[in-house]
Amino acid sequence: MMFMSSRFAILFVAALAASYGQDRPLDNSVKINLPPDSPVTLISANLGESHASQRGSAIVLDLDVALTLRNASPNRIRGVTVLVAAQEVTPGGKASVSVPSLDVAPNQNFPVHINLRLLRPMQMGNGPLVQVSLDGVLFQDFSFYGPNRLDSRRSMTAWEMEAQRDRKYFKSILAAHGVDGLKQAMLECLSREAQRPRFDVQVSRGPSVSSAASAEHNVRFAFLHFPGAPVEPVAGWAEIAGNEARNPRIDVRNLTDRQVRYVEVGWILTDRQGDQFVAASVPASGPQFNLKAGSTSRVLQDTALHISKAGGPVSITGVKGFIGQVEFADGTVWIPGHDSLAGAQLLGILQPSPEEQRLMDLYRKKGPKALAEELNKF
Repeated sequence: MMFMSSRFAILFVAALAASYGQDRPLDNSVKINLPPDSPVTLISANLGESHASQRGSAIVLDLDVALTLRNASPNRIRGVTVLVAAQEVTPGGKASVSVPSLDVAPNQNFPVHINLRLLRPMQMGNGPLVQVSLDGVLFQDFSFYGPNRLDSRRSMTAWEMEAQRDRKYFKSILAAHGVDGLKQAMLECLSREAQRPRFDVQVSRGPSVSSAASAEHNVRFAFLHFPGAPVEPVAGWAEIAGNEARNPRIDVRNLTDRQVRYVEVGWILTDRQGDQFVAASVPASGPQFNLKAGSTSRVLQDTALHISKAGGPVSITGVKGFIGQVEFADGTVWIPGHDSLAGAQLLGILQPSPEEQRLMDLYRKKGPKALAEELNKF
């Protein structure tokens, strides 16, 4: 019997591997997990072209899932994040999907699209290959629901604050200059977006060793300071080698009487041609970060940026930094205002916020009058 059981297991795994040798629809292999008290309910789940295939000893899952959810709460929803997991501990085995810039009324349906590729080891078992769970829901009043395993509360709070900031700016243009002024402001946004420098940036975390051929040297950060920012950068250095910038050491000071638990620093790099571009906004603090009121602390980032353009490396000659986001211990978040970004000449190199992108898309498709109507909803 022992021999027969082992032989059956071998045949089963061989048959399973053969079945994944070519693309196979996922059918009922995706499970949507929503808790009983969830503020959103599942209306439908369409797996579309989702399929699985074998690559060596792993299953490759290409997901094309369209969820329709309903706001079952009494509050308007501003953002949703879901965790998509094929295997919690396998590299490439889990990911997340966030939907910012929502305005979902109670009892209203809204879509969440999941377009991901995940990896999962070949294994026996009849359970679902993919589990989709709720990490968080952000409401209009900035209240939050969810386990927040992915720190989605901070991310979605920052996106919603950016949305309010950007809508306020465009509404002020509309009030002062009418639809024609709004059209001109949007054309300026589209022009900035078209002219914004495009570089390929790879961000890696963990202790880094140079792969660049150029000699390594330390470069001092030049910092931008925003009026009213709760945290200011005091001093900082990064190691530069060719097209790599890594291992920054940054001192920051808490200017408030409140405890800070998260700081994000934006990196602006300069190449040999003098072009400036925002390479990344990377956390300057880990889970244990605690910047007490009025105190200064050094934050060390095990981060490396690898810069290229059109497939070739870009030589880095200078580094600037700015405080892009601050989270206090009570969960409230600070971001720079529109005037601060404009004053620091960052609008031409920063990537537009999700809300600004949404408004630009609306303008492209429907024109300035439709954009004005949308802004007046808020």
